[in-house]
Amino acid sequence: MTDTPPIQKEELSIADLQRHIRTMYFEKDVMRGVDGTFMWLMEEIGELAAALRGNDRENLAEEFADVIAWLATIANVADIDLNAALIAKYGNGCPGCARLECVCPNSEKP
Repeated sequence: MTDTPPIQKEELSIADLQRHIRTMYFEKDVMRGVDGTFMWLMEEIGELAAALRGNDRENLAEEFADVIAWLATIANVADIDLNAALIAKYGNGCPGCARLECVCPNSEKP
């Protein structure tokens, strides 16, 4: 196995991120499975919740990044293309009212 240096990017699209995470961790992720990976995602969401209550912006940014990375990880294990899923659900605007700027009543999601 060759040790390739990581590629530094200024931007990562959702598709790029998912491929990037797959390249780095897929073998370990598949061995852990969906349930184990979901538990890691939940732990990171808990850490994000704690960071949101604090005032450490650097930690907050790291926790947002961790949540997104673990979401991409679980999507890889579940064989879901996040980019395609996002386009299908939100590519034409709000899923409820089909407008770019949501006009759904506040009593409804989102």
